[in-house]
Amino acid sequence: MSIVKSFNNLPRLVQILLLLIPGVNWITELAVRISAAFHGKALAQIIMLIICIPFGAIMGWLDLFSVIFRGKFILT
Repeated sequence: MSIVKSFNNLPRLVQILLLLIPGVNWITELAVRISAAFHGKALAQIIMLIICIPFGAIMGWLDLFSVIFRGKFILT
């Protein structure tokens, strides 16, 4: 099972809490992006992973809103 599926199976409140905490959201973002690159659309995920390394906090906040409204990360 990939980290993406594990993250999506978590309760919505836990997902939001993981993305609210500043350092944790960057680590969660990287882990989910790396797992998605290995298990899915590799090119889009690698591009997002490269963007998330320097701008992880910003992407974490964007993904927080994406999880709240759509129930999943951007481009996963």
